[in-house]
Amino acid sequence: MRFSTQRFNTFFLFFIIFIFLTAIFWLYQKHTIGNDSTISEWLINYQGGFTRRGIIGEISFQLAGYFNQNLRFVIFLFQSLLYLFYLLLIYFFIKDTPGNVLTVLAIFSPIFILYPIAELEVLARKEVFLYVGFIIFLNLSNNKYSTHIPLIYIFFIFPILCLIWEPFIFFFLFAVFIILIKNSEDSFRKILFKIFLSFSSSIITISIILFNLLSPEEHFIMEKSLMDTFGEVCYMSCSLLKNKASIRSQFIYVYNSLSIEIIFRYLIVILIGFSALIILIFNSRLKDKLSYLPIQRYKLIDTNIIFISFIISLLPSIILFSSMTDWGRIVNLIYTFSILSYIYLLKNKLIYLDKKIEYFDNLYIRKNKIFLVIIFIFIFGWNQKTAMTGDVATNSLYKIIYNTSKKIFHFDSIRLFQDSPLINFHKKYIE
Repeated sequence: MRFSTQRFNTFFLFFIIFIFLTAIFWLYQKHTIGNDSTISEWLINYQGGFTRRGIIGEISFQLAGYFNQNLRFVIFLFQSLLYLFYLLLIYFFIKDTPGNVLTVLAIFSPIFILYPIAELEVLARKEVFLYVGFIIFLNLSNNKYSTHIPLIYIFFIFPILCLIWEPFIFFFLFAVFIILIKNSEDSFRKILFKIFLSFSSSIITISIILFNLLSPEEHFIMEKSLMDTFGEVCYMSCSLLKNKASIRSQFIYVYNSLSIEIIFRYLIVILIGFSALIILIFNSRLKDKLSYLPIQRYKLIDTNIIFISFIISLLPSIILFSSMTDWGRIVNLIYTFSILSYIYLLKNKLIYLDKKIEYFDNLYIRKNKIFLVIIFIFIFGWNQKTAMTGDVATNSLYKIIYNTSKKIFHFDSIRLFQDSPLINFHKKYIE
């Protein structure tokens, strides 16, 4: 069974519009809140000297000063345009792709597009720049472009993305995997040289970041510039730049928060959230025309090349789990890079699926109503929390709609229920 492409595209478009409108509404609500992580991350700038994650904050700082605007409003506009661009790229990149129920499930996984709306603390965080940059890279890696175009793009754009959010380096292997496929006709030595040359600028950039941490005095200058120019306090992410600047301090902080319960919870979150994509990847095979890939000639892989390649690409992200407490964001990151890479392979007809996948389509046909209920619960019934210590949230769609409606229409369902005629009658005549 193949899904109706037009029907999927229509539903996906409405889904993207819903995400965008909700995102813009909450970004506007959040941009004036004094303790919001999304804003605090964008306050980091270069006023005290060069520092990691400061380039976007510096641009916002300069734009707000030049146009004599409120810094938070400039950040809100920046975030809104960024998120609109991201969702447009997502829509045009994914539409026309699904051919089976598992692909649809993978696209609508709650740890993907819906997650930032369910957990507003991570809405429009700087990893969105990475997603935008990576989708553009995948689009440039289409067969209609020269093999040199993606390499040039990596050389010039990836360093900028590292300046925005340096953990991008832990996802470089996804781009390497695409380059290996894109340049499969070259010799193994030539491909390695291309990879080294294209990523050399990013390696230099990361080295500069690591060896140029802000001193307490420089951090104070940055704080003072925010206060003197815009009356803004350097808090949360901005403040943590000083308190958790060293890699060692971050590892220690995570280690002290870690427990068996947290590890088990996130293993379940990853297993369930990735379930559809894992099945797809495990049952995907490269087309015969790519059987001469250099790494195959060295017998480092077998028929499970796709599955093994994704596992290898995800390995560096383990470092993030040991150095960040926002494990929910990490899950969203690793899933986003994984699903985008897989869809690239599908769109460019570089892989084919085993017929075993048809079992799920047949199950969907035979048990349509039951399957739809399961799908709805899977997509809208839960989501991971942002912090590693947070439990799994439930009823994500209901909470999104309810909380948004409450803000717009200024109602409280609990108060309305308490003030209902039935409750008042009970209080007056029965109690």
